[in-house]
Amino acid sequence: MLEGGCGCGALTYRMTSEPMFVHCCHCRECQKQTGSAYVMNAFIEADQIEYEGSTTEHLLPTPSGKGQIITRCGECGVAVFSNYLIRGGALRWVRVGTLNDPSRCPPQAQIFVKSKQPWVPLNPEIPSFDEFYQFESDWPEKSYLRLKKAFEKLANK
Repeated sequence: MLEGGCGCGALTYRMTSEPMFVHCCHCRECQKQTGSAYVMNAFIEADQIEYEGSTTEHLLPTPSGKGQIITRCGECGVAVFSNYLIRGGALRWVRVGTLNDPSRCPPQAQIFVKSKQPWVPLNPEIPSFDEFYQFESDWPEKSYLRLKKAFEKLANK
């Protein structure tokens, strides 16, 4: 089980399953929203995250036009996870850096590398994509099946 939390400790969470996929995103929106060169996100079904503590939610724009909700600690404001509304609330993108042991979630892909900062080296052993990847062809089959199941659940609501 993976556990994590915010900077002040008032918000804690645990993932009740392994993430489906972990990527490193170099898009300009992630750079702007994190104040960093990229963000590490672990995809997981929304119902596989349990958390305790007060939160605030902030709606921010995305290139899709649908927006994303970033969930932050209600005390210190650290972003813990987000929900891209294009995915209908079925998934969460957990900020890997908020895990108690971030080394347990290395990236499986690097995305939007066309907009990465020029001084950020890319690991040639990790697949890189100029933009986003294709779930069906670029994710492990087991993960893709979980993703499909999450979307089917959403469609049946």
